[in-house]
Parts: sequence; C-alpha cells; structure tokens
Amino acid sequence: MVTDSADLSKGLNFGDRVRERASTIHGWLCVGLDPSMEKLPAGLSPGAAGMTQFCREIIQATSGSATAYKINFAFFEEAGAGGWRALEAVRSAIPAGIPVIADAKRGDIANTGRAYARAIFEVLGFDAVTVNPYLGWDAIIPFVSNETRAVFVLCRTSNPGARDFQDLETDGVPLYMRVARESMGRQTPGEIGLVVGATYPGSLRDVRALSDDLLLLMPGIGAQGASVLASIRAGANRHGQNALASVSREIIFASVEADFAEAAGEAAKRLAAETWRGDRAG
Repeated sequence: MVTDSADLSKGLNFGDRVRERASTIHGWLCVGLDPSMEKLPAGLSPGAAGMTQFCREIIQATSGSATAYKINFAFFEEAGAGGWRALEAVRSAIPAGIPVIADAKRGDIANTGRAYARAIFEVLGFDAVTVNPYLGWDAIIPFVSNETRAVFVLCRTSNPGARDFQDLETDGVPLYMRVARESMGRQTPGEIGLVVGATYPGSLRDVRALSDDLLLLMPGIGAQGASVLASIRAGANRHGQNALASVSREIIFASVEADFAEAAGEAAKRLAAETWRGDRAG
C-alpha cells in the first residue's frame, strides 16, 4: 500500500506546494497519465504490467517538466485487480515533492464518501482528487477535512456535452458559475480548486475573474483542441499563477514506438515552457 503523499515536511498546503513547484521548474504543466491499454506502444504487454512499465518510463522522462501529475483512475480500474496494483505502483513512482491529483471524479454521501476519501488520501497517498458536486456539499466534505489535501470540483468540464447542464441558468446565472461561486465561499480545512476546461476559454476568463487565488485545473489541451498559450492567458491570474495546464495524450502518446518515453519528455519540456511564457504574455 502507498501511505505517503508528496513531501509535506514544510507544512505547506496543496496550492502552496503547486506554486512552489511551478516557481522551481518554471512551468505550470500537469502531466496526465491516461494509459489506455489499446494505445500502449509496441513491445509492452497490453495488461497491467505493460501499463505500469509505460507510466514509470513516462514519469522518469517527464518529471523534470511536471508541476503536477494527474492519474486517471478509469484506465487502471478497467484492468481489474491487476490495475489496482498498477495504480499503487505508478503512484509510488512519482518523485516526492511533485503533487499528484487523483482524477477519480468521486462524490458520495456519509460513510461512502468517507471511505472514498480514506482510500484516495490515506491508502493511495494522493494529494488532491477531482470531485463531482452534483450530490451537494455534504458529499464533498469528507474530501476537504485535511488541511494538506485538496479537491478540484468539476465546474466547467472540457467535453461538448458540458453545455447540456452546466450552461443552464439558475437565478439568471449559469450553473457552472454558481458552482464556482459556491466553491469559493466554502470555508474548509482542505483547499478547494476548480476543474474548468481549456476548451471553453470564455468560461475560464469568467471563473478567473472571480478570484486571483483560486487554483484551476484546465483539461482539454492538445487532443481535445485547446492550446496551452490560450488556456494560460485565459486561466492564469494577474501574476501568471494558479492555472494548471493539464495535458495527457499529446505527451504520453507523442510516440507509440520504442522511443515513446523520450518523445514524451521532449513534449513535456516544450509544453511546460509554453505555460511559463504564456504566464507573462499578457
């Protein structure tokens, strides 16, 4: 079992650790680990062992450019029991000091929510988790009871179907903006950030206008069509901070040949540099 999260010796909360890491490596790149079994490079087994080897090599090649990592639980869960062992192994492979987000989209009530939170934070050792606000705030409370951990509330997701519900108006305000404002107004020990898709730059700007301090996770860059520079310009605060550009497939599948790790490292290095230049491009 994994029991240790990123290095907490300095007593910093999640957002402070992200900002410190970004300042150290000059980048706001979140590397997404989505090891789809059918896309694994030739030479790797299509099961859990291949996923583990693939992710370990990607991590080794990209860790110098990653402000954070985001591990997508779905690709491990579909591999069954072996997938859960692979998830533990991949989490353990990420160097201490790099914050790690569980992309699990959890959210449930009472003892179920507490069990999810214990599994993600205490057993698997993640630093933050994506959560779904649809069940209400009592479903999120179990995830924000620890001041060293954080949640990213799904606010404006990157998929086209986001419009089906997230644009619906409540008291004249789009639902996603209501979620953003409610999230900002909550006083909890753990930090609350928001998931806002880079595919909706207007929404990014609207949410960012609410607060400079709010930490945003911005998926949808690369394969879904959003660009790093546009996303950072829309989502970063006035100091060029607090906007994690989340990129998965453009990095981890930059090559599906034997040089996949080297190609991923080069892609991560380039994209991280773009996040830093974008911070200051105004």
